[in-house]
Amino acid sequence: MTLSRRRRWFLLLLGGLVAATLLAGVAGWAGAISPPADPLPSWNPGAARDGIVSFVRQTTDPGSPRYVPPEERIATFDQDGTLWVEQPVYPQVRFIRERVPGVVTTRAELEKLAATALSGMPLETFRADVRQWLATARHPRWQRPYTALTYQPMQELLRYLRANGYKTYIVTGGGQDFVRVYAEEVYGIPPEQVIGSAGATRYGYDTTGRPVLTKERRLLLNDNDAGKPEGIQLMIGRRPTAAFGNSTGDRQMLEYTKAGDGARLAMLVLHDDARREYAYGPARGLPDTQVGRFTPALDDEATRQGWIVISIKNDWRRLFSFDR
Repeated sequence: MTLSRRRRWFLLLLGGLVAATLLAGVAGWAGAISPPADPLPSWNPGAARDGIVSFVRQTTDPGSPRYVPPEERIATFDQDGTLWVEQPVYPQVRFIRERVPGVVTTRAELEKLAATALSGMPLETFRADVRQWLATARHPRWQRPYTALTYQPMQELLRYLRANGYKTYIVTGGGQDFVRVYAEEVYGIPPEQVIGSAGATRYGYDTTGRPVLTKERRLLLNDNDAGKPEGIQLMIGRRPTAAFGNSTGDRQMLEYTKAGDGARLAMLVLHDDARREYAYGPARGLPDTQVGRFTPALDDEATRQGWIVISIKNDWRRLFSFDR
């Protein structure tokens, strides 16, 4: 090969390498500026979605005057009616009814009966009963397991908050031992981050000498109404930065959250979609209910306090994971 031909070959090779490098850089640059995936795809545009995104951006940006240090990023969620379906009866009420047929009709009765009917039961036996019931029980409307009836928008919200350094807690009036059985698998929330109505347990030994905890009749914490902030202080020791509920039983938790300094987010789920789920209030002219009441007084307080009301009908594009 002559010198001139070698020079041409070298220049062509060099040009090809430069072009390839430039193309790779352009591709990488284009990929770098492509918009990130939507973290809340099941939410419609609107005040509720905007409020969430704005709150998260402001509280996680170190340059923001509303920045919240990671250790203070605490978000608390009611469960029944906030994270999963609570109508026509609380799932745990149905669980207790099937253990003691014909007795329980309300949550107040549930608390009394759970303390009585389940006392003397080893905690491990109770957990096994809950797992078996969840595996076999079907909701009367959808004929699906209750664990499949979690709200997809709220599941996305849980993940979005955790991805931005928030620690998510369930704070429920339901039984703490009941919810701890499935919370990690269903919501990604470990049992130590579940606060609920809690009964005492007694340490002892079985017939083989193995240590066991046995459920007792004594109620330690009624985690509803004022019991929610009391339970938060007992179990977390920090005031939440964000709180989410759906009924009068969540009012004090939202009040306590919003009373703190700095950025705070408080939201209530309003069940106003009878076609896709249920419609009940009695706020805004919706039917009254004894399960998850959202009263006009609660609605008025939300307006006064700056709580955001999430309309299932208007704010949620998709309700469950199996929706098309």
